[in-house]
Amino acid sequence: MNLPADPIPASPPPRNRRGGTLLLSLLLLLALGAGGWYGWRQWQAQETQAQVAIAQQRDALALRIDALRQGQRAQAERLQQAEATNRVLRDELLGLGQRAAVLEDSVSKLADPDRYGAQALRLDQVELLLAIGQQRLLLDGDVDGALRALALAAPLLADIDDPAYLNLRQTLAQEQAALEALGADPRVRAEALLERLVANVPANAPAMTTPTTPQANWLARLLGHFVRAQPTASAGLRQGADRDAALAALQVEASLGRVAIERRDGARLQRALARIDAGLQRLLAGSPQLRERRQLLAQLREIALQPSSPLAGSTLAQLRALRGG
Repeated sequence: MNLPADPIPASPPPRNRRGGTLLLSLLLLLALGAGGWYGWRQWQAQETQAQVAIAQQRDALALRIDALRQGQRAQAERLQQAEATNRVLRDELLGLGQRAAVLEDSVSKLADPDRYGAQALRLDQVELLLAIGQQRLLLDGDVDGALRALALAAPLLADIDDPAYLNLRQTLAQEQAALEALGADPRVRAEALLERLVANVPANAPAMTTPTTPQANWLARLLGHFVRAQPTASAGLRQGADRDAALAALQVEASLGRVAIERRDGARLQRALARIDAGLQRLLAGSPQLRERRQLLAQLREIALQPSSPLAGSTLAQLRALRGG
């Protein structure tokens, strides 16, 4: 008896190996991408930390350089101050040496019994010359006379070896320089302008011309033979005697102006110039010379006849203060 054969089991369907491989590759790529991204982030973080550290080191180095520069400047200032202090000390040392030499010379001359009498006499001469110069300047405005007096006092003062009068020589030199800066005597210029102002005034009245241009009408030309026009300021000076009297009055006012200049009397000079101005306006009315004369008159009015200097008399005052009155 034949037994039936066992049935053969059916084989399972074949799996999709390609899909598994693809999935495995995809997972592997995702893992590699995640690892790469994580590594890149870590590298970025390290780079950022390194840049921060470098920036901090750079800032610290800049601060240290600034501190070093400040220290260098402070050291340079200290060196300059030290040099200035040494220079001052050296100058003071030289000054002490010079003062010691002067004191030694003075002490060596103390044994001279005639020293005090000669020095007092020389100081009296210096004070007299300074007083003369100051009075010449104040009373007469004589700058040249004051300069001559100071020039005579300078060598006498230079012969005095007393250290108490050393500064007086410098004061005298400054006063001389201030007087020389005043320049020439203003009376010389004032007298020259006054002479130009009243010189060459014509003895005859200026001729008044009648316009004869073609534009003038025939009536004006006809009336010009019978009517003479003249400025109102020169009215009454057409006659020779009247004009001579006006010229004489002008010369009288000029003489008064010269006297005022000689006496340095500015107020009287201004009054004389006002009268001279009125006389010139009458004598030169209608003449082109009037404008030139009035310009000279304006220059003459601006001149200060009395010279003045802020240092005048300073040497005399200092000398009297040193001598006790």
